[in-house]
Amino acid sequence: MFRNFKVVPKVVFGRGCFNQLGDIIREQRGDTDHFMAFLVDDVFTGREWPNRLPLADQDMLLWVNVDDEPKTVYVDTLTQQVENHAGRPVGVIGIGGGSTMDLAKAVSLMLTNPGSSADYQGWDLIQNPAVYHVGIPTLSGTGAEVSRTTVLTGPEKKLGINSDFTVFDQIILDPELIAGAPTDQRFYTGMDCYIHCVESLWGTFLNTFSQAFGEKALAMCREVFLEAPPDADDKLMMASYFGGMSIAYSQVGICHALSYGLSYVLGVHHGIGNCIAFASLEEFYPEGVAEFRDMLERQRISLPRNLVSDLDEGGLEKMVDVALVLEPLWENALGSDWRDQMSRERIRQLYLRM
Repeated sequence: MFRNFKVVPKVVFGRGCFNQLGDIIREQRGDTDHFMAFLVDDVFTGREWPNRLPLADQDMLLWVNVDDEPKTVYVDTLTQQVENHAGRPVGVIGIGGGSTMDLAKAVSLMLTNPGSSADYQGWDLIQNPAVYHVGIPTLSGTGAEVSRTTVLTGPEKKLGINSDFTVFDQIILDPELIAGAPTDQRFYTGMDCYIHCVESLWGTFLNTFSQAFGEKALAMCREVFLEAPPDADDKLMMASYFGGMSIAYSQVGICHALSYGLSYVLGVHHGIGNCIAFASLEEFYPEGVAEFRDMLERQRISLPRNLVSDLDEGGLEKMVDVALVLEPLWENALGSDWRDQMSRERIRQLYLRM
């Protein structure tokens, strides 16, 4: 059976299109006094552009903190805060980087599904459609705006809520919102897209659909980080979109599997974790790693080193456990016999390089 995957049904792109948000959500509001919940990265507290949010009197503005990777316990807390405001909203608007958008997706799901978000970490466990939800990225690269997953760290594992119900109903892609991001953060998030594409294009799950999106996204990443064109923000935003579409019909690979372990045990953010892991994977992705190192040099980025040097044996083994849970990623990278190629000890040695 070919996969019948869901895509974001409505997309608006262009400089200044954020100003259309009020018009876009007006239809969802209808003639009722029901509220919208706006989840906005708290890094923008006190900035000018949040004053342009189309907030009605009954709406809820919730500043969310993403200093740490999104956790299931935080999702549950945010969901309760929204419900305590005035019951169930008619919509959830997530504005921020990949972590903020993942939180918005998760909250929109948990408003209609009972229990804890940790109960739904896995594939197609969600039973009820989410409330209407909109994603507005202020960083580009993760592909969270188009993916069917919301990546969460739970009490036992780091694993996404993967579901067709997770996909945003609307995304607003305004390149003006990603201008001025810190250089290192912009790079790490952009490299998430670059690594998505490398792992997709050199994976065993590759098909023409994934290849078409992945090749274009990879080309735009090269322009952005090797040439720095004047429309770099526009290109990076579309690279993120195309990169997310590429892995929708294929999969990521070894780098992402290892990054999940770094994040779960050491709390390393996803983008920088990918960069740290990818720099050690030349034997698997030689051309991609060589080009990645060129990008590092051109962007004057220095990666942290020796992250696991002081980690005890229990922590190292837990990282291996977390990485091994992500079986589709290993299969995409190495084929159906991946277990014969990738032992626990080999994964352990890969971590020790970092």
